[in-house]
Amino acid sequence: MGQKMYISDMNETTVLEPSAPVPATAPAAGDVIHALSEAARCVHARMEALLEGTGLSAAKYAALDQLAGTGEPLTLGELAERLGCVRSNVTQLVDRLEADGLVERRACPGDRRAVRALLTDHGRACHAEGRRAIAGLTDELSGRFTDDERGELVRLLALLH
Repeated sequence: MGQKMYISDMNETTVLEPSAPVPATAPAAGDVIHALSEAARCVHARMEALLEGTGLSAAKYAALDQLAGTGEPLTLGELAERLGCVRSNVTQLVDRLEADGLVERRACPGDRRAVRALLTDHGRACHAEGRRAIAGLTDELSGRFTDDERGELVRLLALLH
């Protein structure tokens, strides 16, 4: 059975079982933020646990996923933009990926100052293993919803962008 979700209003806490009906009263705005934050935290923790067996973290997997998705090397600036973080964080992340033999740095032919990250064969293999682990979690979580519910969930979450 899935994890319980707690909705709290300072002095009153409601425990929702994964299959429990939604309360008749609309949750307060703070409850929505809390539920979203808790869901994100739980999913992230599950991803980290699954990826641990592959030797990857969620951050490393995300970087490998971006590099694998483009099929070509990316500058560290491009990778930072795709990951939604600052370049200095990506520099440190690529340092760790390079130390693990998952990526290598290459000079950018058009700009001597730019460095591009390139997946190694080992990086491609680890990415594929991580993708299989994440696919299992995706299937499990998707299975908790009907097709219509999944569509509605994606639609509602898109409103937050």
